[in-house]
Amino acid sequence: MRGASVARREAGGSELFDRIGLFLAEQRLSADPEHYRFAHAVLSDPASPIAQAVARLVDGGVRLSRTDIERLGGRVATGGAVSPFAQVAEAQAEAREQVDGLADIVRTMRDEARDFGRDLKQSAAEIERMPRIEGLDEIARIAGTMITRVHDAEARLEKATREADTLREKLAEAREDARNDLLTGLPNRRALMEAFAARDAAGAPWCLALCDIDRFKRIHDNYGPPVGDRVLAAVARTLAAACGGQFVARHGGEEFAVLLRALTLSHAAEVMEGARADIAAKRFRDRDTDAALGQITVSFGLTAIHEADTADTAFERADRLLYSAKASGRNQVAVA
Repeated sequence: MRGASVARREAGGSELFDRIGLFLAEQRLSADPEHYRFAHAVLSDPASPIAQAVARLVDGGVRLSRTDIERLGGRVATGGAVSPFAQVAEAQAEAREQVDGLADIVRTMRDEARDFGRDLKQSAAEIERMPRIEGLDEIARIAGTMITRVHDAEARLEKATREADTLREKLAEAREDARNDLLTGLPNRRALMEAFAARDAAGAPWCLALCDIDRFKRIHDNYGPPVGDRVLAAVARTLAAACGGQFVARHGGEEFAVLLRALTLSHAAEVMEGARADIAAKRFRDRDTDAALGQITVSFGLTAIHEADTADTAFERADRLLYSAKASGRNQVAVA
């Protein structure tokens, strides 16, 4: 009995070790002891608060940010995290370059074959008009065979050109899909980080807001995941409409982010306050039972993005403000 018990513990430990390794790889974390300690805390008890928080954050394939890990009590070792956004962008750029190069080569070959075929036809026609001399029939036969082969080559190259163009279109669609959250239709965290990196830091003013649905876990637990998903989608639509063309993204779980361009902090606060009021004014019901869900509110942390800010510093500042808004009673916008 004792041997069987030990074997079960060893098997369970081995399985946990394997899952920790997979978790570190998925989150682009090195095998640093700090990262291992965090992964163990997440995976050793799926019912724990930290495990549930991570499950919400990574919903839809989103990876944890440094802010997420540190907010949950972990620590990212120096040089231990590799940016997945840079890796994905580099791989996609390389793939697009290769496909574009292939399409250009095939198109050039098709055009050259078409030109050669046209010239060959003209030569064959001139041969047909020439007086009959010895050997000319053989030349005409060879020319006809060559024309047939050129026609075949043109057809194959035309098909290859269409396939290359289709591949390029599918790659563009896949690139777009990789930046969208399937549930809400909003850009996802990857797209958000790319937009943050691409902004003109020295140009028009920029602000960043983080938005979190208040007491979302209670909605999820009381009414089930389908109702929770519909609430997320409804809040996303309302937030995007209220922000009037600004960059609204799903940051992970029940959290959204808004990247606001060409707005001072005071003007951005007015926009966020309008979004908060619009969401608070909506009346949500369970469409299956018609039961009222009660008022659903959101909290915001809003900050101006400074020219020297990195993504980490700006998001950490907005995140602290968001938690301040929640600690002060929720359903409000904290600004700094």
